[in-house]
Parts: sequence; C-alpha cells; structure tokens
Amino acid sequence: MSTIVLAIVLIFVTGYACIALETFTKVNKAAVALLMCVLCWTVYCFMPGHDLSTLPEGLGETAETLFFLMGAMTIVEIVDANGGFNFVRDTMKTRSKRKLLWRVAFMTFFLSAILDNLTTSIVMVMVLRKLIQDPKERLLYASMVIIAANSGGAFSPIGDVTTIMLWIKGMVSTGGVLTELFIPSMVSMVVPAALLSLSLKGKFDKEQNLQVADVSHFTKRQRQAVFCLGVGGLIFVPVFKTITHLPPYMGILLVLGVLWTVTEVFNRHLDESDPMAKRVTHLLTRIDMSTILFFLGILMAVLCLKQVGVLNQLGDGLNAAFSGNPYFITGIIGVLSSIVDNVPLVAACMNMYDVAPDGIYAVDGSFWQLLAYCAGVGGSMLIIGSAAGVVVMGLEKITFGWYMQRISWIVFVGYVAGILVYALEKAVF
Repeated sequence: MSTIVLAIVLIFVTGYACIALETFTKVNKAAVALLMCVLCWTVYCFMPGHDLSTLPEGLGETAETLFFLMGAMTIVEIVDANGGFNFVRDTMKTRSKRKLLWRVAFMTFFLSAILDNLTTSIVMVMVLRKLIQDPKERLLYASMVIIAANSGGAFSPIGDVTTIMLWIKGMVSTGGVLTELFIPSMVSMVVPAALLSLSLKGKFDKEQNLQVADVSHFTKRQRQAVFCLGVGGLIFVPVFKTITHLPPYMGILLVLGVLWTVTEVFNRHLDESDPMAKRVTHLLTRIDMSTILFFLGILMAVLCLKQVGVLNQLGDGLNAAFSGNPYFITGIIGVLSSIVDNVPLVAACMNMYDVAPDGIYAVDGSFWQLLAYCAGVGGSMLIIGSAAGVVVMGLEKITFGWYMQRISWIVFVGYVAGILVYALEKAVF
C-alpha cells in the first residue's frame, strides 16, 4: 500500500472515529464528514496517474440520494406541521401499559416503512409525551420506538437511508425487499416487544391520557387530505419508478410538488405572516440540512476509498476469511452498525462488491437483502448505533449505560431470530 493510499485510509479512519464519538466530542458529524471528504480527495490529487473524471459522476449519483432525502423530509414536515399525524395519537390512546407498548411497536414499525426511521422516531416520541407524563415510564416505550423504527425501515425501499441507497443503486427491488424481508423484520420487532411486555403490568392513571389541542387551522378533512397525499405519495414513489423507469428522486419531487400546491390552496385565505399558515417556504427552514451534508461528505469520502482500490481489497479479504458466506459477512456488518453509523458501512459494502447477473450478489440476492436487514436492525443494539437511537437519546435523555443494560441483549435476540427466519425462508422457497 502506497504512502498516499495509507494517508487517505488514515484520514478516513480518524474521521470515522470522530463521527462515532460525536456524543462525546460534541462536534457535529456533518462537519467531520465534509472535512474528511475534502481531505481524502485532496491527498488523492497527489497520487501519480490520478483520475478525477469519476468525481462529477460520483457526485451525480450521490445527489440522487440527497434530493430524494430532502424531498421526503420536506413531505413529512408538511404533514406533521399541518396536523396530519393527529390520528396517530388518537389511535394509540389506552390505559393498559402492555397494550400501549404493542400499539407503539406496530404503529412505529409500519410508519417507519412509509416515512423513515428518523422522522418516525421523532413523531412517535412526541405522541408518547402526550400519552405518558412520567419521563421515567416513557423510557421503555421510547426504546421500543428505536427498535420498531429500525426494523420497519429495513423491509421498505424508502424506510431507511441504507435501504434507499441500495434501492436507488438497483441492488434491491421494491418487490424483493417487501416480500423477503418483511417477516424477518417483523420478527426482529415482535421478539423484543414480547420480552419487554413481560415487565409491564397494570394501567396508567386517567390523567395520563390528556386531550391535546390541534395546532393547525386546517379542518379535519383538510388534515386527512394532507396526510393521504403525503403518506400515499411516499407509497406511490416506488410504483412511479416501476411505471416510468425514472429515478426515485423524480417521483419524490412529483409528490412534493402536488402536496405543496394543495397546502398553498388551503392557505390562500391567510396572510403570509400569519403564524397559523404552515407554508412550505417556512417549513423548508426546519429541514435538517446537517444530515444532508453528512451524507454528502460520507458518500463522497467512500467514493475516494473505492477510487484507490481499498474497498475491493477489503471485500476480497472478507470473502477469503468467511468463504463468501453472506450470513457471516452481513451479520458482522450489522453488529458493527451498532457501534458506528450504518450509512458509511453500507456505502463501503456497495463499493466492495459489484452486482452480478446471478448468485448472492445479483439484484435481490441474499447478500444485498441481508445487508439491508442487518445494517438497519443491527443499529438498534446500541443507542448510538442509528439516527433513530441518537435522536431519541437526546429527546428522552436515555443514557448509554441504561440502554445497554436493559435493551441491547433484547435487540440482539430479535436480530438473530430475524436472520434465522430469513435463512429458513431461503431454505424453504
């Protein structure tokens, strides 16, 4: 390995460590990712015979993912700001502690498949705060939100950033992940929910279920229309891609355009400065651009590693060590995704191996499907292992030690159970 390649690897590993330790360093991972990206490519420029022609092409592919994410985040923000998720709160109301846990689990699981695990986690925590007033009692339910959100995102092409990346790159198809990963993902959620429910008994006080005033001026029918257009539009995106063969970001922009137009019509009688007018131009300022910039930096840095041949060597090494067994390779990646962010892990794996015409690396092959499952579900093992975990950790002040002691082993049991179910599916069908 040349000195320049070694320097690029060292920059990436150092940046990766800083990203993984964001909770302790207090330095935003987006800033680290951008620095890592630019430094990697700057050092690469000093390599003899370097080729920068792949840089604009790689940026174009990365931009497809980023535009998709920005569109999806904006759509969810519009639905949430205009009271579209009020029905979630109303549907989950119950005084039974066990019933609430199961309702939280299933609602989060299916919402995460339609929205994304990060946004779903935020919505569900906000709903929990209206249903459970005691912060200590919310901890168990908030942990269930993390587990269900990551499991639900794993079986949907639009449910998790890593699955979106695999789907946009054509490594998995909509039908493939829905049919073959649904049951394993469900098992990875149901098993932890069953174990957690054993520790819950009794009912909440009547005061726990407080009526919450609506924050939107929209009528009930208008809120329902916003919800149906937003969530229904997200479900329609894979269908749009199948029909037109256009990139997924075109479908998401279509849905955003329709929803934007409809909300503008609903708001047309209000003054622009009216705080009740949840106009998209105002909501765009609430989009988490640091997350978008993080993905930009990390994906472009991984592209540099591929350019210098490091990822191909790593892929060959893993194949040699585990005899090409996809269960061992992806299983280890899943465990690693609980320690470090799953986005760079999956991005690296996507660049280690090429899509083959048949076998485990074919479109919807077992390697790519297991990668989607393991990277998504595995991130729940530690609270810092996924975006959903980090955001819930901040919102509910869950400590690393409490989660590791009470929740991690439960997640691991569900994680392994899901892999075994997937193996059984492959053996039977």
